[in-house]
Amino acid sequence: MESAKIKEMVSGVNQAGVRDHNERLILSMLQRHGGLPGADLARLTGLSPQTASIILRRLEKDGMLMRGDPVRGRVGKPSIPMQLAPDGVFSIGMRIGRRGADLLLQDFVGTTRQQLHTTYDIAFPDSVFRFLETGLTDLLSDLPGPVLDRICGIGIGTPFELWKWHDLTGPNAENFRNWKDINFAQEVARFSDLPVYVVNDATAACQAEHLFGSNKGFHDYAYFFIGSFIGGGVVMNGSVFEGNQGNAGALGSLRTTGPLGESRQLIDVASIHLLESRLVQVRIDPIVLWQQPQDWSGLMRYVEPWIGETAQELAKAALSVCSVIDFEAIVIDGAFPAPVRDELVARVRRYLVNQDTRGLIAPEIVAGSVGANARAVGSASSPVLKQFFLNTNAGLAR
Repeated sequence: MESAKIKEMVSGVNQAGVRDHNERLILSMLQRHGGLPGADLARLTGLSPQTASIILRRLEKDGMLMRGDPVRGRVGKPSIPMQLAPDGVFSIGMRIGRRGADLLLQDFVGTTRQQLHTTYDIAFPDSVFRFLETGLTDLLSDLPGPVLDRICGIGIGTPFELWKWHDLTGPNAENFRNWKDINFAQEVARFSDLPVYVVNDATAACQAEHLFGSNKGFHDYAYFFIGSFIGGGVVMNGSVFEGNQGNAGALGSLRTTGPLGESRQLIDVASIHLLESRLVQVRIDPIVLWQQPQDWSGLMRYVEPWIGETAQELAKAALSVCSVIDFEAIVIDGAFPAPVRDELVARVRRYLVNQDTRGLIAPEIVAGSVGANARAVGSASSPVLKQFFLNTNAGLAR
């Protein structure tokens, strides 16, 4: 399909775009807590019942909310919970990775409707944007008009300073350095009129965990995501905090010490690329680490020592971040099978007991629940977060 045709398909967004504060507040409450009756929403938000009712009717008319099943058993008439309508808003997300990229269509409640994946040896800009352009055709060509009209934007999750993320030489190195001058919005504008939201890929993973994960009881926490390189995110005041330059929670840059006392970064001692290198040394193709569905059971001879070393570094890093902000929890997730994640979390808990915690309140160490797809899911969530939900940290990043 020609680029002009793709533009025509995805340029008809008829959403209200930017919602006012009270609408964002109600939408955020419903996203966080699930379906709630109007009276409960009024109490939780501090709005008057009349104001809450007016907003709910307006959002229902816009197609963003739907009525749930009546709740019976109380005195008086059954209450009708209001909830997010899955078809109320759609978004596109793309995750740019070291070995491949993911592109997905996501609905208002975070369900992935369609997803595409590509692999490459090197993440050159032309390859990545060609995947996005052709992928949009594949994702959108068979969608009905009402769905196309409700796509609110494209979120792109990428490592920041991507041009430094290689060990190439010659023409390949020059081609890769082109990332430094890439304007994502301009590149996408060649084939789509949808607004573009660029987010750090680890921050995107943190957004996915905060919105759709199982740790919604925590209000403030640090989040570690272990992929080819480890990264992270910060949740404060019930929202993901991106910082003035979108780089808050760059936990992979935390300082640590090498075996000879040399200064290292966490990214050098607690990332999956270290496990990749070990497999290469014993002549095992590391592609097995990334194949879906993931199964590392045949590699445990090499995975076990990697878990132990990574857990020790994460235990130290957890206390380092808690010395700056009094986080109630540290959430750990990554691009690995759930049993590997659970064992890593258990080891961090054990190692934390033996760390010097003077002056600190040790955080709770818990497992994330979104998994390997967190960066793509969080990327797709960025346009929705920016346009429809409340950011309680909005006034802090100035």
